[in-house]
Amino acid sequence: MSTEQVDIAVVVPVYGCPGALPELHRRLSATLGNMGVTYKIILVDDRCPMGSWAGVRELAEQDPHVLGIHLARNFGQARAITAGLDRAQCSWAVVMDCDCQDPPEMIPELYAKALEGNDVVFARRIDRKDSKVTLALSKTYYRVFSYLAETTVDPSVGNFSIVSRRALDAYLSMREQGRDYSLFMMWVGFERAYVDIEAEERFEGKSSYTFAKKMSLAIETITSHSNKPLELAVKFGFFMAVLAFLVLVTLVIQHFVDSEVPMGWPSTVASVFFVGGITVLVMGMVGIYVGNTFAEAKHRPLYLVQEEVDTARTDDDTTKNTQA
Repeated sequence: MSTEQVDIAVVVPVYGCPGALPELHRRLSATLGNMGVTYKIILVDDRCPMGSWAGVRELAEQDPHVLGIHLARNFGQARAITAGLDRAQCSWAVVMDCDCQDPPEMIPELYAKALEGNDVVFARRIDRKDSKVTLALSKTYYRVFSYLAETTVDPSVGNFSIVSRRALDAYLSMREQGRDYSLFMMWVGFERAYVDIEAEERFEGKSSYTFAKKMSLAIETITSHSNKPLELAVKFGFFMAVLAFLVLVTLVIQHFVDSEVPMGWPSTVASVFFVGGITVLVMGMVGIYVGNTFAEAKHRPLYLVQEEVDTARTDDDTTKNTQA
């Protein structure tokens, strides 16, 4: 893309909502155009199976404010965000979803809050458009997640945010494979603030985060940021060992009180189940951390870019097989 720095770059990971792209582009262009700032809209197609790249490419060819990035495969939302931020030559960067639940019209308010001296400003959804069951499950999930990750995660806060150049550089300096955007932005520190917004209905499609995907993401994020699960495994192992010891002592006492109480079978079963359970649990937990270390040690790129389209560039508008 052009090396000229803009005031605001908006990074949008694109997946599962090709029909929302024209509306999102229209609203972003109107909002940013009325702010009197220079801007760039970076649309990152995370290998959407619904053919979003065709729409991204068309917008990039029609509007020099748009940079289209087509990843070589699906790398996940966090890495798609990273791909866009890596190319954001800007003073401030906005990250938002592509389904129009994050209203682009709130960007001026986020920007104004940032100019008050805040490096990171998150949008906080005060009226999520979900069922009561979904909200209750989400609240429970984030409570458990916050405890295990040893941080405070607000379920009303998503990726919709604006960050300063120095906060952005801090985020990009960390190249871990597990890189939850909002959690990393909270970790970097600096001055942080929130702006309350009313979330809109999804323009198209539905969330691609199934329960299984959420669990996988939670395990990856927790084990990338915290040793809490290992500490709990040690404590649980100690508890199980003590419990097994008490069971065995009880069996011995019962045997001496009543010689007809069988010793072999109950004691063997108690020992095998307790010790076996402890061993499997601890080994599994350690295995996850070893796996994370193995993934980091390979130093594989966070993403691969198959194609870029940016009509504002003076060189050829297509870049293939780039990586970071």
